[in-house]
Amino acid sequence: MKRYFSEFLRIFDLHASGKWFLLASAIGVVAGLGAIAFQFLSHLVLHYALSSVTGFHPREAAGEHAVFEPEETPFQPWLIVVVMTGGGVVSGLLVYTFAPEAEGHGTDAAIDAFHNKRGQIRGRIGVVKTLASAITLGTGGSGGREGPIAQIGASFGSFLSQKLNLSARDTRILMAAGMGAGVGAIFRAPLAGALFAGEIMYRDADLESDVIVPTAISSIVAYSVFALSMPQEMWFTHLFGQGLTYRPSSLLELIPFGLMAIVLVLFAIVYIKTFYGVHHLFKKIPVPPHIKPAIGAAIAGLLGIGTFFWCGQNPQALAVLATGYGTLQDAITPGVTVSMAVLLIVAVVKILTTSLTISSGGSGGVFGPSMVIGGCIGTATGMFFQQTLFPELVKNPQMYGIVGMAGFFAACAHAPISTIIMVSEMTGDYNLLLPTMWTSTLCFLLCRRWSLYTKQVPTRLESPAHRGDFIVDVLEGILVKDVYRKDRKIRLVPEGTSLDDIVHKLATTHQHYFPVVDADEKVVGIFSADDVRSWLYDDSIWKLANARDVMVTNIVSVTPDDDLNTALRRFTALNIDEIPILDPANDDRLTGMLRRKEVIAAYNRRLMEYKVAAEESRSPVSSN
Repeated sequence: MKRYFSEFLRIFDLHASGKWFLLASAIGVVAGLGAIAFQFLSHLVLHYALSSVTGFHPREAAGEHAVFEPEETPFQPWLIVVVMTGGGVVSGLLVYTFAPEAEGHGTDAAIDAFHNKRGQIRGRIGVVKTLASAITLGTGGSGGREGPIAQIGASFGSFLSQKLNLSARDTRILMAAGMGAGVGAIFRAPLAGALFAGEIMYRDADLESDVIVPTAISSIVAYSVFALSMPQEMWFTHLFGQGLTYRPSSLLELIPFGLMAIVLVLFAIVYIKTFYGVHHLFKKIPVPPHIKPAIGAAIAGLLGIGTFFWCGQNPQALAVLATGYGTLQDAITPGVTVSMAVLLIVAVVKILTTSLTISSGGSGGVFGPSMVIGGCIGTATGMFFQQTLFPELVKNPQMYGIVGMAGFFAACAHAPISTIIMVSEMTGDYNLLLPTMWTSTLCFLLCRRWSLYTKQVPTRLESPAHRGDFIVDVLEGILVKDVYRKDRKIRLVPEGTSLDDIVHKLATTHQHYFPVVDADEKVVGIFSADDVRSWLYDDSIWKLANARDVMVTNIVSVTPDDDLNTALRRFTALNIDEIPILDPANDDRLTGMLRRKEVIAAYNRRLMEYKVAAEESRSPVSSN
């Protein structure tokens, strides 16, 4: 397959933009199909494991549709706890048996792979994440869909790149393209999906510009494929809202939106601290990790049922479980009654149930719950302003709910631009761009110290993915085998050699580091002359001790094909002057010793070559 693909690129000269069009389109198709499969599995588990058993039918937003017709089952709220606990058990067994890195919300794992793992994600993660997340969300766990589908798309992008033996840079780009495609498809927001993948990588105001065009292509294709799974009349139905209109009549209207930004930031800080506080708490619980998601799900279920009864058996209060989109739909729809108290209770308890579901090891996203929390807080704040402080300025509290959705996640995720676009695409209303941009920017600036994604790095400058982009890597391309002295005789010490013999050998050699070998001449340890000196205080033990007692078994080594950057990092890690060179092609036998001064000499030679080349490029060219 790889040979035919390379030949296709060569014939049509598609090694530049055409390459990204083909690869991103392929990723978009798979991400779209993955979103369909994930959506179907979630509804399948929801119908047979939750709705048919407990009578609980989580309400969705206006643009969603049920795959299965709900059955007439008596509502039994306490069975919800049982079902959620069972879902936690199955999800935990799946994740921690087959792919432990698939636990949690998924987006952080994709960000970490981009920065620190050369964009490489194991192919099985997509499958495990799909199943585990569908079970978690389908049994009533409080989570979102963006984390799972982002990791599903990212894992395929990484898999495709590795199969084609593409570079690390290309692998990162395709991984991000899969991530954005999944988000763009599942939320039906292709433009936002493209921007999300580039913006979510960094904590500060930075953007991974290399991924924007490939991700835009993959996101459009994924959205188009995912739309095929919906009925014809649903294609142009937006996820939230009913086209609320906003006509600013005075700049003073930005004042209550600015005050709401402060409220959103305070709740965002509580959300982040609670989320990771619960995570640290579950790490200390002395039970197998497979069981922790069940414990978290059980407590979340109890909280959900308690909230339902506390709010007078109001079904809107059950938004603290599952996605909660139905209550959010009510909160931002004019004419639908939701009390301020219920909105605030849902927001606070949703923070707890999401933290318990995801931070305990359950599989699900955090974007969806953030939308619910931010929307409820926003609408409640708008209602408060309308009733007390700004009755003339606040005409429609529901607008504050839509703006609150964007502002809250912009604060939590440090992704203001993609969030603004995503909420606008999801609600179908771009009239709110002005207050949304104002509020989201303020939230982003005020919440810069806290982030829901711990694997974000501040900027491209701090990202290991861009190491070498801003400085010249002088040691690039120089390998260990190019610099060490191959004619140097290294004295090996058999592991049974007595300390007395070792002391006498030290007197007859200038060698400082001594590899210790077994009967097959495989290196089993190493010691230095300084290590021997610590034994010289008592010559009575020279006959008793041997090389095994003196040597260090934790060997820091390099191979002949390692570059000098790798060698230099290992020199500095332990502050040593020589490192053994072991050849993996020859049963890890000693090939030689690399000295720190040899690396420094190679560095100086390469630096001089750069200097000479720079001077020659500046010198005038003589004409004949």
